[in-house]
Amino acid sequence: MAHRLEGKVAIVTGGGRGIGRGEALALAAEGARVVVNDFGGSAAGTGAEAGPADQVVAEIKAMGSDAVANYDNVASFEAGDKMVQQALDKFGRLDILVNNAGILRDKMLFNMTEEEWDIVIAVHLKGHFNLSKHAAVVFRQQRGGVFVHTGSESGLGNRGQGNYAAAKEGIVGLSRSLAREMGGYGVRSNTIRPRAGTRLVISDEMKAAASRGGAAGMGMAGLEAFEKANPPDGVAPFVVWLCRDDVSGNVNGRDFLVSGSVIGLYSLPEIVKKLDNTTGNAIWKQEDLDNLVPANVTGDLKNMWPKKEEKPA
Repeated sequence: MAHRLEGKVAIVTGGGRGIGRGEALALAAEGARVVVNDFGGSAAGTGAEAGPADQVVAEIKAMGSDAVANYDNVASFEAGDKMVQQALDKFGRLDILVNNAGILRDKMLFNMTEEEWDIVIAVHLKGHFNLSKHAAVVFRQQRGGVFVHTGSESGLGNRGQGNYAAAKEGIVGLSRSLAREMGGYGVRSNTIRPRAGTRLVISDEMKAAASRGGAAGMGMAGLEAFEKANPPDGVAPFVVWLCRDDVSGNVNGRDFLVSGSVIGLYSLPEIVKKLDNTTGNAIWKQEDLDNLVPANVTGDLKNMWPKKEEKPA
């Protein structure tokens, strides 16, 4: 066991399986004591069992570090408070919060139910708030701490994942806001967009689609190659690195693509073209927009997803 995070205490949500499991074990391997949260549900957020969190706690203790299990649902505001308090009661402090827990309820938006929208927003976006709010109180008081949030490449837009994409991109905005609010207190907040073959990605539905001829542009061979090239444990080393003030103290309010084979820094949003209203009128007129916007802003844009030509019946 290394000692780069010796004396630190971390909470990892969704720490019983997949990416979260790898993060919890990697943090513990560097000396951190860990609250392993996992309510043990399915990828869709149904059911519950203690086994996944308990197993990771046992593995951490076997390596010579310390951990405690937590089985609460991150969608509960009270659960966020209890989890932070559990870290303080058990270990006497809290230094790191890794928000990782998540579920999927994929559906095209025109078929999506209100419940499918609400539960994904509740677990991902509200779940990040529930833990971050209570951890922020502690971090502010002690003038130090690290947030690592979990976004997604799907947050940039993905078919059948409007609820998930909205939640994940909301998480990026939350993280940047936390970086601005908490930076003066010595606290850092960053987001990762993992690329990993987890049970949420390599689902039974995905495998069935791949076997029928294509899932996300991949057949079974491509899906198996993706899973092999992107193990869930490949995300954890960079998460540990982000939690180390000695090497990443200058990294705050950023988001990264992360896998075992690539780390990419996303650019912060910026205006790439601009049109100033010089007409002397504080409200744009349609004639002015018709003349000026295509010439100065949108003229070279192409519709990346144009209307499909309908085949004759």
